[in-house]
Amino acid sequence: MKKVIKISTVLAVAFLTAAAFKVADYTELEIGKPIPSADVKMMDISGKKVSLNDAKAENGLLVIFSCNTCPYVKLSESRIKELSKITKANKVGFILLNSNEAQRGDEDSFDAMKKYASTQGYDFFYTIDENSLVANSFGATRTPHCFLFDKKGLAYRGAIDDNIKDANDAKEHYLKDALIALGTGKAIKTNTSKSVGCSIKRVE
Repeated sequence: MKKVIKISTVLAVAFLTAAAFKVADYTELEIGKPIPSADVKMMDISGKKVSLNDAKAENGLLVIFSCNTCPYVKLSESRIKELSKITKANKVGFILLNSNEAQRGDEDSFDAMKKYASTQGYDFFYTIDENSLVANSFGATRTPHCFLFDKKGLAYRGAIDDNIKDANDAKEHYLKDALIALGTGKAIKTNTSKSVGCSIKRVE
């Protein structure tokens, strides 16, 4: 019962936070399209600047738009870290982008990102998407919002799985299945799903 109450409270806060910011009408990147803004250099928590092309590996790249503050991201942290291991096993690059430009002076500042990443034990790229430039080119609107690229182009976009509230109750593991299929050269069964999360806090 306590777990249900806690999750309900977290999601209620997320809803109110998202409602305070307008979600612009961005068109999501189409399946098959190449990585947009691939050479844009972004500051990583390591202190070095990296691009999506720098993060890409032999079989492709997984890009997740994320942040420090969204309750939906916090509910997904164990899954995000699991995905990092799966990408490595399947020779796919992995990078998180923080596009919350409207909160850059506050909870999503560079220093806050470094602290959050350290607390979570991140061992992968976590970068600042200045002015939400990369998010705009992807048509990303939520956190978390996932885009998986193979050698040819976008192979999957959307949610991590079908239950943002509880990973243990997920029935469809869209992103995990897509990553394994990509790594083994098989067809991806589901290549799009609806991203559920907080709105990206753009500067309007």
